[in-house]
Amino acid sequence: MSVIRRTAVALALLAGIAAVPQGAFAVVAFDQALQDKLPQAMRDAGKVTVATTAYTPPIVFMGPDNAEIIGLDADIVNAFSVMFGVKFEMTDLGNFAALIPALKAKRFDMSISGMGATVEREKELDMIPYMYDGKTIMVQQGNPLGIKTMEDLCGQKVAVGVGTAQEALVKKTSETKCKTPIEVLSIPKQPEVLIAVRTGRAAATVGGYATGVYTAKHQIQNGVGLEALPEVRQDVGYNTIALSKDNAELRDAVMAAFQKLIESGEYAKMLEKWELAPLAIENARLNDAENLPKD
Repeated sequence: MSVIRRTAVALALLAGIAAVPQGAFAVVAFDQALQDKLPQAMRDAGKVTVATTAYTPPIVFMGPDNAEIIGLDADIVNAFSVMFGVKFEMTDLGNFAALIPALKAKRFDMSISGMGATVEREKELDMIPYMYDGKTIMVQQGNPLGIKTMEDLCGQKVAVGVGTAQEALVKKTSETKCKTPIEVLSIPKQPEVLIAVRTGRAAATVGGYATGVYTAKHQIQNGVGLEALPEVRQDVGYNTIALSKDNAELRDAVMAAFQKLIESGEYAKMLEKWELAPLAIENARLNDAENLPKD
């Protein structure tokens, strides 16, 4: 299946993510050949440092006790810890805009946080896609303003996360499709974006499709009182594992591990567990944003 066709299929399937049953996945096994691919410094340290922002359920978020990071990203990272025999240690930075600077400054070895792939980002980072995703609109429950399309956001105040692809999309929509501009309310932390909509400070937010649908369905965290618009499905793309450009040895090791995770069937079980099965990546790939549909 071509890249264009499979991304189109993924976009069409986005509407069905909430209907997939949950289930547990089996423990993966240590692989000496994988460990041998890691940079020696990481083998000696016994850990790989991983930056995230834990507020996008079901991809990565804080558990009920607000102490443990859970979600698809955490399951993948925990599997890597077993497969490589070293600890992949996740740290919640809280602010999405901090991820890329932290990687470039070598504060962390990699990031997994639902970061979307773009050609511009791939000039700065190496990006390994691990699932498809798209974008949708979230509004107050009951949709009191009757918002149905991106164009309905014209003239409204829309909350978005600072430095996100959603922020760029809303600004582009305002510039290219609105007679009355969108008032873009850029907020550093995603939970506060949702609060802005829930409290009426903003009319809507544009966010990741998988996160929007899951959050609204389960009414968790600051998504309580919000409604996703499943019929709005656009800007299909990848969520990625991101690494600095001078970390090729780790990049290749992670790609090899992710491919093994796919082939083992455990990756598919992880996606099922988090109601994300239709968004599966078929195989490990690198810096593939230019092959995504342009619209």
